[in-house]
Amino acid sequence: MIKVLIVDDHASMREALATALTGSGEFIVVGEVSNADYALDFCKRLQPDMVLMDVCTEDGASGLEAVEAIRKAYVDIKIIVMTAFDEITYIPRAKAAGANGFVYKSKSLNYFLEVVKEVLAGGSSFPEPKTIPMPQGEAPLTDREMEVLRLMCRHMTNKEIARELFISENTVKYHKMNMLGKTGFSKAVDLAFYMISNGWINPLY
Repeated sequence: MIKVLIVDDHASMREALATALTGSGEFIVVGEVSNADYALDFCKRLQPDMVLMDVCTEDGASGLEAVEAIRKAYVDIKIIVMTAFDEITYIPRAKAAGANGFVYKSKSLNYFLEVVKEVLAGGSSFPEPKTIPMPQGEAPLTDREMEVLRLMCRHMTNKEIARELFISENTVKYHKMNMLGKTGFSKAVDLAFYMISNGWINPLY
């Protein structure tokens, strides 16, 4: 039996996933936790084969940070990230953290099971990343520009962004200038507001 740990702050989601997994006859849910900060400790104690990790968990704990911590400690544990949000940076950030797959919660439970089995078989499963609508002929934003934009949406200053990304303030300004040129906005704050108001970026995570 494949041992699974579910990390999600919604009891109904944990229950639905547990029912689907155990009902298949191939899995046993060895633990459920609502706060991602405790996920690594649960992995140490329960030794799961797979972790289903929500991006946003109880008390603001980051599932993506938990993925990175688990991956550093356990290279063999399979991790699938899941979310109800369409935040465009989640998929590349999940990959960078070491996840093996990514699923939107709007998908059916049967789809979840398909992704789980694909990952356990040694594969990976990530949906096509969502992109920002760009003016015709403009290049999409780079991964680094997206990182800067995400931190802008958290109202961080150039200095704070530079410290977070280990780059210079001039480099931050350069990325902002490029983003404004590509998107047609005249002010970085207007671009950040557009991203948040349209649900492209969730500034809390």
